Amino acid sequence: MTAVEHPARDGTGGPGGPAVRVPFPVVDEVARHCLQEEEPETVHIEVHLPGRLDPARLTAAFTEALRRHPRVLMREAAGPWYRRRYEWELTPEPDVRVVSFPPPSRDALRTARTRALQEAPPLSASPPIRLEVVQGAGPAVGSEATDAVGGSGPERTPDGHRETADGHRAPARKGTVLFLTINHTALDGPACLRVLATAAELYEGRDNTPSAPPVRTPDTPEPAPGKAPSTWTPPARVAPGSPEASPGNGLIVTELGVPRRPKGSPYTVNDQLMAATALMVAHWNREHGARPRPLRITMPVDDRPRGADMPIGNGTRLVEVTFAPEEVDASRMGELLRRTATRTRALKSADRPQLGHGAALLTAPVVPVAWRAAATRSLRRAAGPWTSTVLLSNIGRIPYALDFGEEAGRARAVWFSAPARTPRGLTVTTASTAGRLHLALRWSRSLLGHGDGAHLRDLFEHYLHATQEREATGG
Repeated sequence: MTAVEHPARDGTGGPGGPAVRVPFPVVDEVARHCLQEEEPETVHIEVHLPGRLDPARLTAAFTEALRRHPRVLMREAAGPWYRRRYEWELTPEPDVRVVSFPPPSRDALRTARTRALQEAPPLSASPPIRLEVVQGAGPAVGSEATDAVGGSGPERTPDGHRETADGHRAPARKGTVLFLTINHTALDGPACLRVLATAAELYEGRDNTPSAPPVRTPDTPEPAPGKAPSTWTPPARVAPGSPEASPGNGLIVTELGVPRRPKGSPYTVNDQLMAATALMVAHWNREHGARPRPLRITMPVDDRPRGADMPIGNGTRLVEVTFAPEEVDASRMGELLRRTATRTRALKSADRPQLGHGAALLTAPVVPVAWRAAATRSLRRAAGPWTSTVLLSNIGRIPYALDFGEEAGRARAVWFSAPARTPRGLTVTTASTAGRLHLALRWSRSLLGHGDGAHLRDLFEHYLHATQEREATGG
C-alpha cells in the first residue's frame, strides 16, 4: 500500500476526542482477506549489536519512537459483518507491552527466531509489532552464527566459515540481538526499521540521519537479446524437497561479501542478486527433475524517502521479472545480467498500482467487505498456478547507523525475512551492513526442509560469486 498519511500528528482525534479511523489500503485489505494460522504473515528483522543495552532506557526510547511515528500505533477496529471496509483505529499509546527481554540462554536466539516466524502480533492490539531483546545469549550472539529455524545443521560465522565437525565455535561475546516481529498485514520491514532508527537516536542522542542513497548509472543499459515470456504463461514452481510435518516457515541466515561489479557496469548489485536467485532456482529444479518452465521473480520496489517523515505502512509495490528457461544460463552470465538490468529498470520506472489494477478493483467498497473477502480468497486459489516462482526482496544498504552508543555500539549485521507461503513457498531477502551482505532464505515447511534450505543457500552463494567473475563482463 502507499502508506496512509495520519490525520492527526499524535495519531488520535485529540484529547477527549473520538479515535481516528483509517480505511485499510488495498495491500492491507488483500492481506487481511488471506490470513492463515498455519503460515502467519510476519516480517522478521534481526539487528546484531556488539554490546549491551539498558532495558529501561531502550523501552522508553522505543515507546517514544512509536509516538513519533503514530501510524504504527493502530489496531483493527471492530465492525459489523456488512461494513464496506476494514478500518485501522489509531491509538495514542500502545495497548500491550511491546518490548520484552527474554532470559539469556543457549537457545535464546533460536527461540526468538522461531517465535518471529510462528507468532504474529495480533491485529486487535496496538501496535501490531513486538521487539524482543536477546542479551548475552552465548556463542550464537557473539559469533552471529546462522541458526536455522526447523532443524540443526552447519552454521556460518561472519567470515563465511562453518563450525568445525566437533561443534567448536568462537568464544561468546556480550552482544545483543534485537528481534522486531511485524504483522505484515499492517506494516512492512523498511517502515519498522525507520521506527527502530528513531529509537536508537532517542536512546543515545546520536545522529541516525539516513545516508544518501548510492549514485546509480543514469544511462539506460543496452538491451540484451530475448523477449521476456508472456505473463499469461504459468511459471515454474520451486520443486518440492524434503518437506517437514510441522506447519509454518523455516529460516536460515548467513553473511556474505557484497558482490563486486566492474565500474560503469550497466547492471546493479540488485541485478546480480536477481540473476543469482534465478540460477539458484533453475539449478535446484534441474536436480529435482522438474520440467523447464519460465521463471518469474517477484521484486518489491520501495520509492519512499528514509527520513523521519517517511510514510509508515506497507509502502512497496510489487513487480515481476520473468526469464525464459534458456535465458537462465550461467555460461552466458554477461548476457543474463544485461537482460536483467534492462527488465528491472523498465519495471521500476513503470507507473503501476502496488498490486495492479485488478486488486484496486477487487477492493472497491461497493459491497460488504466479508463478500469481497470470500471473492479474494477464491481468486487467489484460482490464480495459484500463475503465482511467481520466488520472491526476492533486496532491502539494499541499510541507510541508518543504528548506533546505540558506546556500551551497545552500532549495528554490525541486519537480517530481514519475508513470509513464504505456498504456492510460492520460498523468499530470498538481502540487506547490506558494514560492507557485508546479509542473506535470509525463508521457506514453507510444506515444500522444503532444513537440509533443502542449506543447499539452496550454498547454490545462491555459488552463483552470486559467479556474477562477479571476469566472464560476467562479457557476452
